Amino acid sequence: MAQKRRAKQETGNNKLILGGVVVIVIIVAAYLVYTNMQPTYIPKQDKDKFITGKEMIKFNKEGELTFRKASDEFVSIIDIEIAEDDHERADGLMMRFTLQEKQGMLFIFEQEQIQSFWMRNTFVPLDMIFVNSNNEIVTIHKNTEILSDQSYRSTKPAIYVVEVVGGYTDKYNIREGDKILWRRI
Repeated sequence: MAQKRRAKQETGNNKLILGGVVVIVIIVAAYLVYTNMQPTYIPKQDKDKFITGKEMIKFNKEGELTFRKASDEFVSIIDIEIAEDDHERADGLMMRFTLQEKQGMLFIFEQEQIQSFWMRNTFVPLDMIFVNSNNEIVTIHKNTEILSDQSYRSTKPAIYVVEVVGGYTDKYNIREGDKILWRRI
């Protein structure tokens, strides 16, 4: 009888140990999944490399873009990179750690339609400016949330999207109805 009780007790202890191990494995797995889903912030001294170890993407001036009031009054001018194919538009300003005030990106689409953008892998808050085929600004999203999958959509059809550093449109009083002019260099 004592042997049966001891065997039963050992079986119970083994189940308890096994249950504890399973809980620990689940906690460790959950931690690993959670930490891999979190944005990776790069220490200041390592910002010349990004997460995957590739060289940081540097700004490459491909053109200039001028903002003008609806009345045609000059507002400001920025240097731009141009994204005009699917790959360039998909990458956009992702994996950039800085963007100067007088820099931005112009996205060019084949068709004027409702456009939608997100901030996945984008480390700099941006103002997104949606522009129609008449070069008129139709929608502005200000200070978009970094590293977010939130969708930022145009309220009207757009063929261009301009991304500038967050706060730029407020600083220069750029509003819907204002216009852009751009040129390649």
